[in-house]
Amino acid sequence: MVSEVLSYLDPKPGETIVDCTVGGGGHARRIWERMQETGRLIGFDQDKDALAKAREVLGGEAVLVQENFRSLGQVLAELAPEGVDGVFFDLGVSSPQLDWGERGFSYNIDAPLDMRMNQDSPLTAEEIVNTYSQRELTKIIASYGEERWASRIAKFIVEARQRKRIETTGQLVELILAAIPAGARRKGGHPARRTFQALRIAVNDELGALKEGLESAISSLLPGGRIVVLSYHSLEDRIVKQTFASWAGKGPEPVAEKLELLTKKPLLPSEEEVAQNPRARSAKMRAARCVLKPRKGE
Repeated sequence: MVSEVLSYLDPKPGETIVDCTVGGGGHARRIWERMQETGRLIGFDQDKDALAKAREVLGGEAVLVQENFRSLGQVLAELAPEGVDGVFFDLGVSSPQLDWGERGFSYNIDAPLDMRMNQDSPLTAEEIVNTYSQRELTKIIASYGEERWASRIAKFIVEARQRKRIETTGQLVELILAAIPAGARRKGGHPARRTFQALRIAVNDELGALKEGLESAISSLLPGGRIVVLSYHSLEDRIVKQTFASWAGKGPEPVAEKLELLTKKPLLPSEEEVAQNPRARSAKMRAARCVLKPRKGE
């Protein structure tokens, strides 16, 4: 949804724009081009491999920061204390992370059971799978994966690890396939998709980071500044929707009337884009603009 992102983010020459999930630099490159390579482009990513790729794509023109975007407020307090004109989030696991099989994000590639977006983080999917209780595993898979067979999958995991430590994605996929009844495996995509999503979210505390990052991003916006978020599952989209509503002075917990919602409902990718890039099929985009006027004398 590059064209939609650029339309709502509307980066202009001389502005300060933040890409909170710079990844391989694909969106960032297009944003920087729209800025006519003037102003400042600040890119965040906790994945050092992704940042290395982004440096190649952007040619050293962006300010790249190896941090989780939950640290956005602290970093921008130093890099852009005056505020920013636009913030972009492209949530979830990136295509390069899926393609780098050794990182353990993909259920289609047998690899170590890792799933860390920041390779220096101590918690891995292997540790969760082999040490968390059956109740904890059930809660993670049900809450973060919205998997109806969560308790059965957790039971199979606990029984299997008593015989042999679960160390690879291939081992985990086999257990999930065994746990889910044959009839249920025939619909809804790959049977391991929801469990892998749940473990990845737990390893990286993605939902907690999203809440903190969104709050800091909105707080940093200058009057007229735009924020655009691409999410890929209902848990993320719900947080974005509720946070935007709160900062627009709506919803059960209004914070301030700082935002104007630019998308009343999330925008979805076109059929053509999904045909070209199947990974985009679950994308939802929301956008808002800062309408808070500066105080007198500012």
